[in-house]
Amino acid sequence: MQAVKTSLTRLLGIRVPVICGAMAGGSSARLVVEVARGGGFGVIGGAFIPPEKLREELAFVRDSFPDLGQKPLPIGVGFIAWLLDTKEEAAKQLIDVVVESNVEALWFAFGNDVYRWVQYARTSPAGASSTRKPLIFVQVTSVQEALLAAKEWKADVIVAQGNDAGGHGGASTPSTFTLVSEILAALPGDNAPPVLAAGGIANGTQVAAYLTLGAAGAVLGTRFLLTPESLYSDAQKAALLAANSGSTLRTLALDYARGTYGWPKGIDGRGIRNKIVDDIEAGIPHETVREKLAKGKQEGDANYMVTWSGTGVGLMHEIKPAKDVMAELHTDIVRQLQRSQSLLQH
Repeated sequence: MQAVKTSLTRLLGIRVPVICGAMAGGSSARLVVEVARGGGFGVIGGAFIPPEKLREELAFVRDSFPDLGQKPLPIGVGFIAWLLDTKEEAAKQLIDVVVESNVEALWFAFGNDVYRWVQYARTSPAGASSTRKPLIFVQVTSVQEALLAAKEWKADVIVAQGNDAGGHGGASTPSTFTLVSEILAALPGDNAPPVLAAGGIANGTQVAAYLTLGAAGAVLGTRFLLTPESLYSDAQKAALLAANSGSTLRTLALDYARGTYGWPKGIDGRGIRNKIVDDIEAGIPHETVREKLAKGKQEGDANYMVTWSGTGVGLMHEIKPAKDVMAELHTDIVRQLQRSQSLLQH
């Protein structure tokens, strides 16, 4: 299958313009390795990983590519900026681990001072002897954020995350299609960084649609949770397979049940609606719901577990290895782009 050429694939040296998104509790080292082997690019969700555990994960990635030599690890690591703010010294250790491990990219999202961590990544003492700085991905939920990240922060890649996305994002953000369209219109010219579409994307046909819109690639999350390599439990995967596009909602209830308070204003999460949401909306104390969540996780009870999911989940019907998912996406992207070309033939 022929490679797809975009500014993203050229920047990263990959064959398929598909990114496995940074998903805390979802994207593992095993997962991103298989995505890379399939021609794409994967990002470990580093939000809740201690520095030593992250070092182990990155060592696993290095061991998985014994022929790399001095080349960077062909993956990224993602961080939630407001969580970095809560533990400054531990946060710096995490970023230092990524930089000294010579990882291709760092991905930052959700914070009131994201640029602080972008700067630290670029000036980390762990990279003092290196001639190469990691690429910087910045996830945005508005045109204003995209302009700031691209023009002032000089981000290498802009991740445009629409309201369709699973996990955390902007509560009032427009759809992915609308947001990507607006950002592409606001960032014209050859010097603009690659813009990636993120949110609600389930298959290669949709990825091809975003490529024809002008995006340089697409970020998929939920689709990669339905792989043996993801960190999701069997019960969470079963909940995804049973869901459709109407099964998800945007809410902070799932965070209240987990005890993860502190998200910046305007940020909430999209996941599968279940009894957690019902309980929170009914006014049951958060502590009580938290106890039910802990019990539900132990018993594999889908009614009391947090399962993040995008709106595209209704198009996902099976669990398959990440490398096979990449092959399927690649094939569908190429075929759909070829079909699009036929529309112009006489």
